[in-house]
Amino acid sequence: MYYREFNLPETGLYLYESKHQRRNRITKHHHKIFQILYALDGSGKISLDDKLYDFSQNQIAFIVPYTNHSIESHAKLTVLVLSFREESIKRMINGDLFRVVKKESYVHELSPFAASEIRLLLKKILYEQQHLDVISAYAIPIYLMNVLMILERSKSEVQYADANILRAERMRAYLESHYFQGITTKDLAAMFEISSRYVNEIFKERFRTTPMQYLNSVRIDRAKHLLVETDKDIVTICFEVGFENMSTFYRSFKNLVGISPNKYRDGYRLSGREE
Repeated sequence: MYYREFNLPETGLYLYESKHQRRNRITKHHHKIFQILYALDGSGKISLDDKLYDFSQNQIAFIVPYTNHSIESHAKLTVLVLSFREESIKRMINGDLFRVVKKESYVHELSPFAASEIRLLLKKILYEQQHLDVISAYAIPIYLMNVLMILERSKSEVQYADANILRAERMRAYLESHYFQGITTKDLAAMFEISSRYVNEIFKERFRTTPMQYLNSVRIDRAKHLLVETDKDIVTICFEVGFENMSTFYRSFKNLVGISPNKYRDGYRLSGREE
């Protein structure tokens, strides 16, 4: 095993491709920087402080400084390597984030949603590296911060033995944390690489409702909270919870709650005054 030196750019972060041919082996080594390894394609094994893990597509390895590690490929293995210095990143983003990130090395299999989000962030980092301008020095650390947050949340995900229950739970978690986005059943199907019909079947079997019905209820529940707890205009609340227009928001709200958003807010305020 040996120490390997890295020369990183001024941003303190660099993303690059590491290609491994069949039966290729990277000698055990360590370094004083952090690394995030994302398996883009292929399969192999990765060793972290003499603990051996399978490493294949959509798996990620988080490597803290001075962890002895090596990689051996079974077939051709393509890995994206995100290397960064903690002290450099702290100058750009909130250093408190590193107190949340556990200072231990691990390998984790990403859910389809987490993998999709991390792939997009890695693409953005690659773009910024290729088209450097005055904004890039700020954008790159922000994208890294988002990668770290997704990893931390993804690690806390409960695992289920049944594959369909796991899929349904992952869908629900995604809808609850991305309700403000324009999400369709086709989007969920693409992330899981299954049909839209199957998405509806496994979700309904688990939660007795379809994903889009569930998404609508999450949005309306959030809207009810904002109507009661804030003085935001209803048009702002409509925007914040993910509806594209006011007519759809009013119709959905009345269908689920029985009254309009205005009457819901007025009724709550009236009951509060009476108390």
